[in-house]
Amino acid sequence: MYARNLDPYRNQRVSELMREELDELIGYELTDPRVGNATVTEVHVSPDYRHAHVRLSLAGTPEEQASTVEAVEHAKQFLRHQLTERLQLHHTPELHFEADLAAPLGAKAPQVLKRIRRGRPRE
Repeated sequence: MYARNLDPYRNQRVSELMREELDELIGYELTDPRVGNATVTEVHVSPDYRHAHVRLSLAGTPEEQASTVEAVEHAKQFLRHQLTERLQLHHTPELHFEADLAAPLGAKAPQVLKRIRRGRPRE
């Protein structure tokens, strides 16, 4: 019998890589004027790597937030194609976007600090 998942942390690594890439793509490469201030807070990849649930922290009025989610949904195929090229995954998951209403926009600071700590050599 073939062990399907030899690395128990692969799902977490793929989720984090997708979060970083989607945050950059949505923040800097989408040219749709409907996309407001959106930050990718979390990505949950299913165990079979077929679906990825992406949570977005949004700013603005509820109408602007809805417009942002709609614009990101419209760009879903572009984002998926970019992820395929950048991450070189065997199968790129189907993306599902939802607003993260519990996370304020300042929630990105712990993630930035975590990246800084990872880049520093340990003493």
